[in-house]
Amino acid sequence: MSEFFYGGQAVLEGVMMRGGKHAAVAVRDPKGQIVVHEEPLTAAVYTKPWAKWPFVRGISMLWDALVLGTRALMWSADVAMSDEEEDVKFAGPAVWATVAVSLAISVGIFILAPAAVAKWVEELFNLPAWTGAFFEGLLRLALFVLYLVLIGRMPDIRRVFQYHGAEHKTINAYEAGAPLTPERVAEFSVQHPRCGTSFLLFVLVLSMILFAPLNFNAIEGPLSLVLRLLSRLLLIPVVAGISYEFLRYSARHLSSPVIRALIAPGLGLQRLTTREPDLSMLECAIAALVPVLAADGIDVSERSSAPAAARPAAREPEGAPAPRDGVKEEAAAAV
Repeated sequence: MSEFFYGGQAVLEGVMMRGGKHAAVAVRDPKGQIVVHEEPLTAAVYTKPWAKWPFVRGISMLWDALVLGTRALMWSADVAMSDEEEDVKFAGPAVWATVAVSLAISVGIFILAPAAVAKWVEELFNLPAWTGAFFEGLLRLALFVLYLVLIGRMPDIRRVFQYHGAEHKTINAYEAGAPLTPERVAEFSVQHPRCGTSFLLFVLVLSMILFAPLNFNAIEGPLSLVLRLLSRLLLIPVVAGISYEFLRYSARHLSSPVIRALIAPGLGLQRLTTREPDLSMLECAIAALVPVLAADGIDVSERSSAPAAARPAAREPEGAPAPRDGVKEEAAAAV
């Protein structure tokens, strides 16, 4: 089995999977067909030698979430909500605008706002700098958990979380060497130690440790608000790089009781971002993984269902048009 760590993310009515050379997105259209988009990975974060350096390769995970993931999400929305047969574009100016706006909002809410509030509380109650950093970290973690709880109550997001569970089950089944059939894949867990949810939890906890020394200057005392916010922005790649290395290390040492204890909170947090999928969702996840493996020279055809006749998806709300079975494929070059 390849040493490459395969993974992906849920999208609207489907799953995106990424391999070493290709990415693929499999999405149910309104007619019940699975539309599969494949493209080679040509960005520098995947192809350049420095992209594989320890503590640098974590950038690829951020790129997956911010760029590749956003493109896949927008493409899936077009496919899942369109009744037209015309081709749906996988990229364009709107994607980059969405990435920029999403990044700005996320950084503002989860990085800068807690730092600003902690600075205000620190001055209001005359707290030590390290106490302010600890409060900042707790506030950031609370905001993240609250965000997951709130969006998880939305019906559409619950379906996305089901597809997230389908992605995890499929990767777990592949790594266990099990047949890639929906019925067999369904037996595996919706939790996975390399999940992006666990990665974000590592980032939040590690930031509490790394940000604390930056709250205080030995000569001038507590840093100003501007310098404090700037330090948070500059350290994002550092925190992400260290967190990614821990994620990789823990995935290779799951037999260790210490490692299992350290990753337990991340696995627990995944209960907020995953749900049990149905068989049609598992078919989407399998349809996304198989071409990614094939692009890396891994043939799983003998243990794959790579659906030629897919099950109709169970959609909400009731009364939607009855879907038609089948699989439709699309291929496009990377932008």
